[in-house]
Amino acid sequence: MASTPLAAARVALAGIINPRVGQDLLAAGMVDGLAIGDDGRPTFTFLLRRDDPATLVRQIRQAFQAADLPDPKIQIKDPSGPAKSTHGPPGDADKAVPPPPAQMSLPNLGKVIAISSGKGGVGKSTVAANLAIALAKAGHRVGLMDGDIYGPNIPRMFGVFERPQVNAERRMQPLEAYGVKLMSLGFIVERDAPAIWRGPIIMKIVTQFLRDVDWGNLDYFLVDLPPGTGDAQLSLVQATNVSGAVIVTTPQEMSVGDALRGAKMFDKVNVPVLGLVENMSGFTCPHCGEHTDLFPTGGGDRLSAELGVPVLGRIPMQAEMADLADRGKPIVVASPESPAAVALMAIAEQVVHAARTRGGAALPILRG
Repeated sequence: MASTPLAAARVALAGIINPRVGQDLLAAGMVDGLAIGDDGRPTFTFLLRRDDPATLVRQIRQAFQAADLPDPKIQIKDPSGPAKSTHGPPGDADKAVPPPPAQMSLPNLGKVIAISSGKGGVGKSTVAANLAIALAKAGHRVGLMDGDIYGPNIPRMFGVFERPQVNAERRMQPLEAYGVKLMSLGFIVERDAPAIWRGPIIMKIVTQFLRDVDWGNLDYFLVDLPPGTGDAQLSLVQATNVSGAVIVTTPQEMSVGDALRGAKMFDKVNVPVLGLVENMSGFTCPHCGEHTDLFPTGGGDRLSAELGVPVLGRIPMQAEMADLADRGKPIVVASPESPAAVALMAIAEQVVHAARTRGGAALPILRG
């Protein structure tokens, strides 16, 4: 057992391996100026290269917690510095890229759940919006952050277009609709303004939406992520502790293959996949209840078996669902008895169950 806090900190850091170099953090020379501050907290500069796993910061905090050490003060620095151009005038490559932010502790957000998909057009934002409302209808305190910086659709789906107010503490006040607190870049920029931004800007926006919005105390915090495995996904898992991810797919093999890559990304950054949602899963007649498969079937089941995670539910296609979303009236509100709405309410219960069993500490299943 380490005899001093400094020695204990060294032991904790030596127990973490950087897979890029196959050495522990001390042996790899990634820790500079390790000391114990006057407040008893370990402090050091962490030399994190852009090609190093960003989850090393989370592993450090977990290791210090396991060693009964205070949460460390970590200054992150990229030792490689900005790239230098050898020809022509300096461009973007010559500008310093900010390092990933240290992970924030945001217990007031409750369970942070990422809603993700491997490709666009599978109804991910529709699922995120309706799940958030379903959780709120069940009695939970819910926030929904639109993390799709390039194509924010949450304002239209909720029928909310006002600009957020700023309170006395200079924090943005989330807007609210159907019992869900909302924040989106679509509330701030003009609708036709193109988001032509590089990764560091995406990271900054995600961090500000987490830190500088007065979310209050929530039970569930859903994040509607853009398709794929890009900057927004990495920024979210770097910035805060994500309890789990829900992967949205359709039955077609192309969608399933892309969803598999998305799920593997979360596995690599130590975020549990709570389960899959198969959207556009056939058509259920609203009059007779007969179900008809319009696309090849079984994609969700095959993906579930490969990943070892459950299918949380299947949402049938519904004629008026897209039109209602365009008019800011999600299906669980506008037509709660419809097959799609019933499926989404059931999926919300499964998400709660999965978050309790796979995503950490339990939260009660409430019913309104």
